[in-house]
Amino acid sequence: MMQLHAQLQARRFPNCRKLAHELEVSEKTIQRDIEFMRYQLGLPIEYDQLHFGFVYTEPVTSFPNIQVSEGEIVALFVAQKALQQYHGTPFEAPLRAAFTKIGHGLKDKISFSWSELDAAISFRSVGQSQADLEVFELLSHAVLDSAEVEFRYRKLRGTAAEIRRVRPYHLGCVDNQWYLFGFDLARQQLRTFALPRIREPRRTGARFRRPANFSIGKFLDSSFGVFQSDGRITVRIRFQPFAAQLVRERVWHHSQKIKELREGGLELELKLGSLEEIERWILSWGNEAEVLEPARLRQRLAETGQEFVARYGTK
Repeated sequence: MMQLHAQLQARRFPNCRKLAHELEVSEKTIQRDIEFMRYQLGLPIEYDQLHFGFVYTEPVTSFPNIQVSEGEIVALFVAQKALQQYHGTPFEAPLRAAFTKIGHGLKDKISFSWSELDAAISFRSVGQSQADLEVFELLSHAVLDSAEVEFRYRKLRGTAAEIRRVRPYHLGCVDNQWYLFGFDLARQQLRTFALPRIREPRRTGARFRRPANFSIGKFLDSSFGVFQSDGRITVRIRFQPFAAQLVRERVWHHSQKIKELREGGLELELKLGSLEEIERWILSWGNEAEVLEPARLRQRLAETGQEFVARYGTK
Protein backbone atom coordinates (compact mmCIF):
# COMPACT_ATOMS: atom_id res chain seq x y z
CA MET A 1 0.00 0.00 0.00
CA MET A 2 2.90 2.36 0.69
CA GLN A 3 4.31 1.67 -2.79
CA LEU A 4 0.88 2.18 -4.30
CA HIS A 5 0.56 5.44 -2.37
CA ALA A 6 3.94 6.63 -3.69
CA GLN A 7 2.93 5.91 -7.30
CA LEU A 8 -0.41 7.66 -6.84
CA GLN A 9 1.33 10.71 -5.39
CA ALA A 10 3.71 10.78 -8.37
CA ARG A 11 0.72 10.44 -10.77
CA ARG A 12 2.15 7.35 -12.41
CA PHE A 13 -1.37 5.93 -12.84
CA PRO A 14 -0.69 2.41 -11.49
CA ASN A 15 -3.14 -0.37 -12.32
CA CYS A 16 -3.75 -3.80 -10.83
CA ARG A 17 -1.94 -5.74 -13.55
CA LYS A 18 1.21 -3.60 -13.42
CA LEU A 19 1.36 -3.52 -9.62
CA ALA A 20 0.73 -7.26 -9.32
CA HIS A 21 3.71 -7.89 -11.60
CA GLU A 22 5.99 -5.44 -9.77
CA LEU A 23 5.10 -6.62 -6.26
CA GLU A 24 4.76 -10.33 -7.18
CA VAL A 25 1.25 -10.69 -5.79
CA SER A 26 -2.10 -11.40 -7.39
CA GLU A 27 -4.27 -8.73 -9.03
CA LYS A 28 -6.98 -9.55 -6.46
CA THR A 29 -4.54 -8.64 -3.67
CA ILE A 30 -3.90 -5.24 -5.29
CA GLN A 31 -7.64 -4.69 -5.72
CA ARG A 32 -8.28 -5.48 -2.04
CA ASP A 33 -5.52 -3.06 -1.01
CA ILE A 34 -7.01 -0.31 -3.15
CA GLU A 35 -10.46 -0.92 -1.68
CA PHE A 36 -8.99 -0.80 1.84
CA MET A 37 -7.21 2.48 1.10
CA ARG A 38 -10.36 3.92 -0.44
CA TYR A 39 -13.02 2.80 2.04
CA GLN A 40 -11.11 2.21 5.31
CA LEU A 41 -8.47 4.94 5.09
CA GLY A 42 -10.67 7.40 3.20
CA LEU A 43 -8.16 8.11 0.43
CA PRO A 44 -9.55 9.77 -2.75
CA ILE A 45 -8.66 7.02 -5.25
CA GLU A 46 -10.45 6.76 -8.59
CA TYR A 47 -9.74 4.96 -11.86
CA ASP A 48 -8.66 7.23 -14.73
CA GLN A 49 -10.04 5.82 -17.99
CA LEU A 50 -7.79 8.06 -20.08
CA HIS A 51 -4.53 6.83 -18.49
CA PHE A 52 -5.74 3.27 -17.71
CA GLY A 53 -4.73 3.53 -14.06
CA PHE A 54 -5.63 4.82 -10.62
CA VAL A 55 -5.09 8.38 -9.45
CA TYR A 56 -5.63 10.59 -6.43
CA THR A 57 -8.45 13.02 -7.24
CA GLU A 58 -7.36 15.34 -4.42
CA PRO A 59 -3.93 16.22 -2.96
CA VAL A 60 -2.70 13.68 -0.39
CA THR A 61 0.34 14.83 1.57
CA SER A 62 1.05 11.67 3.55
CA PHE A 63 -0.14 8.13 4.09
CA PRO A 64 -2.66 7.96 6.97
CA ASN A 65 -1.50 6.70 10.33
CA ILE A 66 -2.60 3.22 11.38
CA GLN A 67 -5.91 3.16 13.24
CA VAL A 68 -6.03 0.42 15.84
CA SER A 69 -8.23 -0.52 18.76
CA GLU A 70 -7.15 -0.91 22.36
CA GLY A 71 -7.36 -4.68 21.98
CA GLU A 72 -5.07 -4.54 18.95
CA ILE A 73 -2.58 -2.39 20.86
CA VAL A 74 -2.50 -4.93 23.68
CA ALA A 75 -2.11 -7.76 21.15
CA LEU A 76 0.83 -5.89 19.57
CA PHE A 77 2.37 -5.48 23.00
CA VAL A 78 1.96 -9.20 23.74
CA ALA A 79 3.66 -10.01 20.42
CA GLN A 80 6.54 -7.73 21.34
CA LYS A 81 6.89 -9.43 24.72
CA ALA A 82 6.87 -12.84 23.05
CA LEU A 83 9.75 -11.74 20.82
CA GLN A 84 11.83 -10.88 23.87
CA GLN A 85 13.02 -14.49 23.81
CA TYR A 86 15.52 -13.15 21.25
CA HIS A 87 17.04 -10.69 23.73
CA GLY A 88 20.82 -10.81 23.44
CA THR A 89 20.73 -12.56 20.04
CA PRO A 90 21.51 -11.03 16.61
CA PHE A 91 17.74 -10.70 16.03
CA GLU A 92 17.20 -8.22 18.88
CA ALA A 93 18.23 -5.03 17.05
CA PRO A 94 16.13 -5.51 13.87
CA LEU A 95 13.12 -6.65 15.90
CA ARG A 96 13.37 -3.59 18.14
CA ALA A 97 13.67 -1.33 15.07
CA ALA A 98 10.62 -2.94 13.46
CA PHE A 99 8.44 -2.41 16.53
CA THR A 100 9.64 1.20 16.82
CA LYS A 101 8.52 1.87 13.23
CA ILE A 102 5.14 0.27 13.92
CA GLY A 103 4.76 2.33 17.07
CA HIS A 104 5.52 5.58 15.24
CA GLY A 105 2.72 4.82 12.79
CA LEU A 106 0.05 4.62 15.48
CA LYS A 107 -2.22 7.56 16.27
CA ASP A 108 -2.27 8.59 19.91
CA LYS A 109 -6.01 8.07 20.43
CA ILE A 110 -5.97 5.44 23.17
CA SER A 111 -5.05 6.01 26.79
CA PHE A 112 -3.46 3.12 28.62
CA SER A 113 -0.43 2.45 30.77
CA TRP A 114 2.48 0.63 29.16
CA SER A 115 4.04 0.16 32.57
CA GLU A 116 0.96 -1.68 33.81
CA LEU A 117 0.99 -3.96 30.76
CA ASP A 118 4.69 -4.55 31.21
CA ALA A 119 4.10 -5.61 34.79
CA ALA A 120 1.15 -7.82 33.86
CA ILE A 121 2.47 -9.74 30.85
CA SER A 122 5.80 -11.47 30.25
CA PHE A 123 7.34 -14.43 28.43
CA ARG A 124 10.20 -16.65 29.50
CA SER A 125 12.07 -18.99 27.20
CA VAL A 126 14.76 -21.59 27.91
CA GLY A 127 17.26 -22.66 25.28
CA GLN A 128 16.66 -19.92 22.74
CA SER A 129 18.18 -20.25 19.29
CA GLN A 130 21.57 -18.67 18.60
CA ALA A 131 21.13 -18.59 14.83
CA ASP A 132 23.33 -15.97 13.18
CA LEU A 133 21.42 -13.07 11.66
CA GLU A 134 23.53 -12.99 8.49
CA VAL A 135 22.91 -16.70 7.92
CA PHE A 136 19.20 -16.19 8.56
CA GLU A 137 18.97 -13.26 6.13
CA LEU A 138 20.81 -15.05 3.34
CA LEU A 139 18.68 -18.18 3.70
CA SER A 140 15.39 -16.31 4.05
CA HIS A 141 16.09 -14.37 0.83
CA ALA A 142 17.10 -17.62 -0.87
CA VAL A 143 13.77 -19.16 0.17
CA LEU A 144 11.83 -16.17 -1.17
CA ASP A 145 13.86 -16.04 -4.40
CA SER A 146 13.88 -19.83 -4.99
CA ALA A 147 17.67 -19.73 -5.19
CA GLU A 148 19.90 -22.76 -4.56
CA VAL A 149 22.43 -22.47 -1.73
CA GLU A 150 25.56 -24.28 -0.65
CA PHE A 151 26.92 -24.42 2.88
CA ARG A 152 29.03 -26.42 5.32
CA TYR A 153 26.93 -28.45 7.73
CA ARG A 154 27.78 -30.64 10.69
CA LYS A 155 25.22 -33.31 11.50
CA LEU A 156 24.13 -33.79 15.09
CA ARG A 157 26.29 -36.89 15.49
CA GLY A 158 28.84 -35.93 12.87
CA THR A 159 32.52 -35.44 13.54
CA ALA A 160 33.21 -33.03 10.67
CA ALA A 161 31.29 -30.56 8.52
CA GLU A 162 30.05 -31.63 5.09
CA ILE A 163 29.32 -29.55 1.99
CA ARG A 164 25.59 -29.49 1.24
CA ARG A 165 23.90 -28.11 -1.87
CA VAL A 166 20.25 -27.43 -1.13
CA ARG A 167 17.10 -26.02 -2.68
CA PRO A 168 15.63 -24.11 0.30
CA TYR A 169 11.84 -24.44 0.60
CA HIS A 170 11.00 -23.12 4.06
CA LEU A 171 12.36 -21.59 7.29
CA GLY A 172 10.63 -22.52 10.53
CA CYS A 173 11.09 -21.95 14.25
CA VAL A 174 10.30 -25.10 16.25
CA ASP A 175 10.72 -25.07 20.05
CA ASN A 176 12.84 -21.89 19.94
CA GLN A 177 15.16 -23.33 17.29
CA TRP A 178 15.34 -22.19 13.66
CA TYR A 179 15.44 -24.83 10.91
CA LEU A 180 15.84 -24.78 7.15
CA PHE A 181 13.71 -27.30 5.25
CA GLY A 182 14.95 -28.01 1.75
CA PHE A 183 15.77 -30.52 -0.97
CA ASP A 184 19.29 -31.93 -0.63
CA LEU A 185 20.53 -32.37 -4.19
CA ALA A 186 23.22 -34.96 -3.37
CA ARG A 187 20.83 -37.14 -1.35
CA GLN A 188 17.80 -36.42 -3.53
CA GLN A 189 15.63 -36.03 -0.42
CA LEU A 190 13.92 -33.38 1.63
CA ARG A 191 16.12 -32.69 4.65
CA THR A 192 16.03 -30.54 7.78
CA PHE A 193 18.97 -28.34 8.79
CA ALA A 194 19.43 -26.54 12.12
CA LEU A 195 20.57 -22.98 11.44
CA PRO A 196 23.19 -22.85 14.24
CA ARG A 197 25.02 -25.74 12.51
CA ILE A 198 25.06 -24.05 9.09
CA ARG A 199 28.35 -22.37 8.19
CA GLU A 200 29.47 -20.22 5.24
CA PRO A 201 26.23 -20.28 3.25
CA ARG A 202 26.30 -18.85 -0.26
CA ARG A 203 24.10 -18.75 -3.31
CA THR A 204 25.22 -20.97 -6.16
CA GLY A 205 23.58 -18.84 -8.84
CA ALA A 206 21.13 -21.58 -9.80
CA ARG A 207 17.38 -21.11 -9.47
CA PHE A 208 14.63 -23.67 -9.01
CA ARG A 209 10.87 -23.99 -8.90
CA ARG A 210 9.48 -25.12 -5.57
CA PRO A 211 7.09 -28.08 -6.00
CA ALA A 212 3.48 -26.95 -5.93
CA ASN A 213 2.58 -29.82 -3.61
CA PHE A 214 5.18 -28.94 -0.96
CA SER A 215 3.59 -28.20 2.41
CA ILE A 216 5.54 -27.78 5.62
CA GLY A 217 2.45 -28.96 7.49
CA LYS A 218 2.38 -32.23 5.57
CA PHE A 219 6.15 -32.62 5.78
CA LEU A 220 6.07 -32.44 9.59
CA ASP A 221 2.72 -34.13 9.99
CA SER A 222 4.08 -37.24 11.73
CA SER A 223 6.92 -35.57 13.65
CA PHE A 224 6.92 -34.74 17.34
CA GLY A 225 9.30 -31.87 16.56
CA VAL A 226 11.27 -31.70 13.32
CA PHE A 227 12.32 -35.34 12.80
CA GLN A 228 10.08 -36.80 10.11
CA SER A 229 9.48 -40.18 8.49
CA ASP A 230 6.95 -41.82 6.22
CA GLY A 231 6.02 -44.37 8.89
CA ARG A 232 3.17 -44.28 11.39
CA ILE A 233 4.05 -45.64 14.82
CA THR A 234 1.47 -45.86 17.58
CA VAL A 235 2.91 -44.59 20.86
CA ARG A 236 1.01 -45.06 24.14
CA ILE A 237 2.24 -43.56 27.40
CA ARG A 238 0.71 -43.85 30.88
CA PHE A 239 1.16 -40.80 33.13
CA GLN A 240 0.83 -40.65 36.90
CA PRO A 241 -1.61 -38.04 38.33
CA PHE A 242 0.98 -35.29 38.85
CA ALA A 243 2.29 -35.43 35.27
CA ALA A 244 -1.18 -36.21 33.89
CA GLN A 245 -2.47 -32.83 35.00
CA LEU A 246 0.34 -31.08 33.14
CA VAL A 247 -0.05 -33.26 30.05
CA ARG A 248 -3.78 -32.64 29.68
CA GLU A 249 -3.26 -28.88 29.82
CA ARG A 250 -1.53 -28.76 26.42
CA VAL A 251 -1.90 -30.11 22.88
CA TRP A 252 1.33 -32.01 22.18
CA HIS A 253 0.51 -33.36 18.73
CA HIS A 254 -2.45 -33.14 16.38
CA SER A 255 -2.89 -36.95 16.49
CA GLN A 256 -3.09 -37.17 20.28
CA LYS A 257 -5.86 -39.08 22.07
CA ILE A 258 -6.25 -38.96 25.84
CA LYS A 259 -7.83 -41.70 27.92
CA GLU A 260 -8.61 -40.74 31.51
CA LEU A 261 -7.67 -43.29 34.19
CA ARG A 262 -8.72 -43.78 37.77
CA GLU A 263 -7.23 -41.63 40.49
CA GLY A 264 -6.24 -38.86 38.06
CA GLY A 265 -3.84 -40.63 35.71
CA LEU A 266 -4.17 -40.79 31.94
CA GLU A 267 -2.96 -42.59 28.81
CA LEU A 268 -1.70 -40.52 25.89
CA GLU A 269 -1.75 -42.02 22.39
CA LEU A 270 0.15 -40.51 19.46
CA LYS A 271 0.77 -41.45 15.82
CA LEU A 272 4.37 -40.58 14.96
CA GLY A 273 6.90 -41.28 12.23
CA SER A 274 10.00 -41.18 14.45
CA LEU A 275 10.74 -42.15 18.06
CA GLU A 276 13.89 -40.15 18.75
CA GLU A 277 12.26 -36.91 19.87
CA ILE A 278 9.45 -38.57 21.81
CA GLU A 279 12.04 -40.68 23.66
CA ARG A 280 13.76 -37.57 25.00
CA TRP A 281 10.39 -36.06 25.93
CA ILE A 282 9.34 -39.17 27.87
CA LEU A 283 12.63 -39.20 29.76
CA SER A 284 11.98 -35.62 30.85
CA TRP A 285 8.99 -36.86 32.91
CA GLY A 286 11.13 -39.24 34.95
CA ASN A 287 9.17 -41.96 36.77
CA GLU A 288 5.88 -40.12 36.13
CA ALA A 289 5.64 -41.69 32.66
CA GLU A 290 5.60 -45.30 31.44
CA VAL A 291 5.64 -46.34 27.79
CA LEU A 292 3.06 -49.05 27.02
CA GLU A 293 3.90 -49.36 23.33
CA PRO A 294 5.74 -49.83 21.03
CA ALA A 295 7.93 -52.56 22.48
CA ARG A 296 11.10 -51.22 20.90
CA LEU A 297 10.63 -47.88 22.63
CA ARG A 298 10.15 -49.63 25.97
CA GLN A 299 13.33 -51.60 25.30
CA ARG A 300 15.28 -48.48 24.39
CA LEU A 301 14.15 -46.71 27.58
CA ALA A 302 15.04 -49.78 29.65
CA GLU A 303 18.55 -49.72 28.18
CA THR A 304 18.82 -46.00 28.92
CA GLY A 305 17.71 -46.66 32.50
CA GLN A 306 20.42 -49.29 32.89
CA GLU A 307 22.97 -46.82 31.57
CA PHE A 308 21.77 -44.27 34.17
CA VAL A 309 22.18 -46.83 36.96
CA ALA A 310 25.67 -47.68 35.77
CA ARG A 311 26.63 -44.04 35.59
CA TYR A 312 24.98 -42.68 38.74
CA GLY A 313 24.72 -45.78 40.90
CA THR A 314 26.66 -46.10 44.14
CA LYS A 315 30.24 -47.18 43.50
